[in-house]
Amino acid sequence: MLTTLRSLICAALVALIVLVYVKLLHVNPTTVAVSFLLGILVIAAAWGLRYAIPMSIAAALCFNFFFLPPVGTLTIAEPQNWVALFAFFLTSVIASNLSERARRQTLEARQRRQDVERLYTFSQQLLVAENVVGLLKTVPHLVNETFGGHEAAVYISAKDQAYRSNPDRQEISIDQLRDAAVRGELLFDSAHMLAVGPLRMGIRTVGAFGISGETPPRETMEAVGSLIATAIERANAVERLAHTEAGRESERLRSALLDSVTHEFRTPLTSIKASVTTLRSGTKLNEEQQEDLLAVIEEESDRLNRLIGEAVEMAQLDAKEVGLDLRPHQIHEAIDAALAEVKYLLADRPIEIRLPDRLPPVLMDVGWIKKVLQHLLENAAKYSPAGSPIFISSEVKNNRMITSVADRGAGIDDLERSMIFDKFYRGQSQRYRVQGTGMGLAIVKAIVEAHSGRIEVTSQLGHGSVFSFGLPLATSVDRKNS
Repeated sequence: MLTTLRSLICAALVALIVLVYVKLLHVNPTTVAVSFLLGILVIAAAWGLRYAIPMSIAAALCFNFFFLPPVGTLTIAEPQNWVALFAFFLTSVIASNLSERARRQTLEARQRRQDVERLYTFSQQLLVAENVVGLLKTVPHLVNETFGGHEAAVYISAKDQAYRSNPDRQEISIDQLRDAAVRGELLFDSAHMLAVGPLRMGIRTVGAFGISGETPPRETMEAVGSLIATAIERANAVERLAHTEAGRESERLRSALLDSVTHEFRTPLTSIKASVTTLRSGTKLNEEQQEDLLAVIEEESDRLNRLIGEAVEMAQLDAKEVGLDLRPHQIHEAIDAALAEVKYLLADRPIEIRLPDRLPPVLMDVGWIKKVLQHLLENAAKYSPAGSPIFISSEVKNNRMITSVADRGAGIDDLERSMIFDKFYRGQSQRYRVQGTGMGLAIVKAIVEAHSGRIEVTSQLGHGSVFSFGLPLATSVDRKNS
């Protein structure tokens, strides 16, 4: 239908030129020839030689019949008119060919630009994935979306497994993918409208990929294969690096745990062992001395129990095995419960609580937030001089309840502030002066983050530290849910 319409337009254009110059304007043959050439060039540039050559023949015949003497016949009286006719025909064909070549080159340049843009977009999308399995599942969909095929598939030789954009279509067989991976050559099957190429990393082939439907040109297929192979190698390298870093971190934590366990568990065990040995030795002790030894056993047993409890809590929080009972509560409920738990540590300290008269409820698990405040109060008591005050305050800021615990201790160095919430980390200056496992603040951070909150510390050397954590308000959560 389109071919017929364009052919009729070419014929109509030739007829229009003849009509204008025969009926309306009387000009010399040169002007007529230039007009025909102009029309032929326009057709060649727009639609190609397929239409320009027949139009050149029709124009030559009309030029002979209507404008070369004897007019009205297809015969030519003078030799110079034969030269003019053939010159006109040859010029029109050559000009049409040049115009067609320019049109084709323009289309190819436009196609190359589109391919480059697609390849750039494709490469940017490949950089996002850092997991090999996730990348392999995503790549076929990216190929489909970027290049507009019916189906795309990626085959990895090491796994002998194919990943498809649509597992139900199976237009690209796994045998074709295997063959492309083994041979390392591109395969174009025009009958089935599909192309299969190797995933080549330098001279090494790691697999193959295929696309059906609208297939990209050979150069684009080769570039896509190289990009996919590079992305797979990059994701593999990232995974190996992550595993290496995880191994190093695991080793560091293991060493820190052994150091902490060795020091913290041995001290109470030594005290308990010494007290029990003294009691069983038969040494004559008065009632007060016996009570002192029993008190040591009780205190150190409680300390061991607390250490084991912290280790269990940390393991549960790391494994996300803690079920939070999130309900609206007033923050003072957690503060009062925490103060009751650590009153033995704060007996000689003034505690100043600054709470506004009306505070909105907070969405929290009171039991776990009590542990947060308990750890922060214990830290404030351990790392500040005896008798110095401890301040507790709460305020609403940006739809969050910000609760702070401040002390008048030695403060935290800027370099240590970024590591203070790491598991088993303890300050360099306080490591051997103050008892502890280094798990308290790590537990605090894990609990706060489990509540969708955030904790931070501000400190000034010689003036103390302020630990602040923010929790979402119950009212703001209700508004989001509604």
